[in-house]
Amino acid sequence: MQFKGQVTIQAPRLRAWEFLIDPQAVSQCAPGLESLRVLEPGKRFEVVAAVGFGTVKVKFVTEVEFTELAPPGRAAMRAHGTAPGSAADVLAQMVLSEAPNGATLLDWTADVTISGTITSLASRLMGSVTKKVTGAFFECVRKKIEA
Repeated sequence: MQFKGQVTIQAPRLRAWEFLIDPQAVSQCAPGLESLRVLEPGKRFEVVAAVGFGTVKVKFVTEVEFTELAPPGRAAMRAHGTAPGSAADVLAQMVLSEAPNGATLLDWTADVTISGTITSLASRLMGSVTKKVTGAFFECVRKKIEA
């Protein structure tokens, strides 16, 4: 599944960048997050998060690694998560550009592949749940950066 979006943040690009590459800051907005552990500062971290697909709730342990950091404009990451009988792989990137009146434009994309038991149990709901979760995440990010 591919997802993409655009968010206008009423804050300077450097402030948005610093928030978005800080796992501790971003984790404040991650729905279902149970824990965060930095494995290699500025490079790799591990998250444990529970995601619900209708009546099915799955806890993923996911390792996330920045594969590109080009401050303050572009970052890319990959993530691999596992849950009992399931796995998720994500390739994501964000591009920050200056917008009018000192604002920042955040363009993001994510290519998500989910396999295993969860796909057969919740395949009808994955797209809508993912869109709902990413919408809530980026709204929270916008508000935190603007604060």
